Amino acid sequence: MKLFPAIDLIGGKAVRLVKGDYAQVTVYSDSPVDVARGFEACGAEYLHVVDLEGARDGSLANLDTIKEIIENTGLFVEVGGGIRSLETVRRYVEAGAKRVIIGTAAVTDPEFLAAAVAEYGEKIAVGVDIKDGMVAIKGWTETSALSCFDFCEKLSAMGVRTVICTDISKDGLLAGTNLELYAEMSKRFSMDITASGGVTTLDDIRRLAEMNMYGAILGKAIYAGRIDLAEALAVARGAEI
Repeated sequence: MKLFPAIDLIGGKAVRLVKGDYAQVTVYSDSPVDVARGFEACGAEYLHVVDLEGARDGSLANLDTIKEIIENTGLFVEVGGGIRSLETVRRYVEAGAKRVIIGTAAVTDPEFLAAAVAEYGEKIAVGVDIKDGMVAIKGWTETSALSCFDFCEKLSAMGVRTVICTDISKDGLLAGTNLELYAEMSKRFSMDITASGGVTTLDDIRRLAEMNMYGAILGKAIYAGRIDLAEALAVARGAEI
C-alpha cells in the first residue's frame, strides 16, 4: 500500500484543520518545502497536497508553493483543492503534479470531470469526502444529495481510476479511521481507493493494507508526533513492526 503524507496549504504555510473547519487552523510550518523534504528523508515517495484556499474559493492561491515542492523533491505529488476547470488541471500538470484531484466539481459539474478524464486519464483522481454517508462539497461546507456509494458507482462507470475517500467525521481528531467504510468501499469497487481521515496508528495502516487498499493519507498524526513516518512507511510496505 502506498502511503501519502499530507501537506495542507493556506497562505504558503503548512497547516491542519479540524474536521475541515477553517476557524480551527494550526500552522505547523512556514516552509512546506522543508516539510516535504523531511518526508522524503524518511523514505516517502508520495505526497498529498491540498490548497485549502483553493478548496474554499477555487483560486490557485498556493500554486507557487506547490511548484516549489515539486521542483525541490523527487516525490510523486498529487494535488487537490478547488480544481474546477481544465485550465486549472493543465496548470497543475504543467507544474509537475503527477495527479490532480477533483472534488466539488466532480459532483457539481460532471461534464467537466468527464472532459478531464478524457484528456488526462489516470492523472485525474476524485476526492470523495463523506459526511454521514453523503458526499460533501465546497471545502466540506455543504452536503450534496449523493450517497458515497452511488457517487462511486458513477465515477467507476465514467472511467475514474483513483478515488481519495475521506470520512470528515474522523479527520484531524487522532481518533482512528473508519475501517468499516473502507472495507465496504474495497469490496464494492475495483478503483484504486486511498483512505483519508483519522489514520492515526500503525495498526490503522496495517489493517488498511490488509484490505488491499491502494493508499492511505497520513496528516495530523505525523504533525502531532503520534506516528513515526519511517515506521508507518515500513508497515504500509508489509513489514512487521
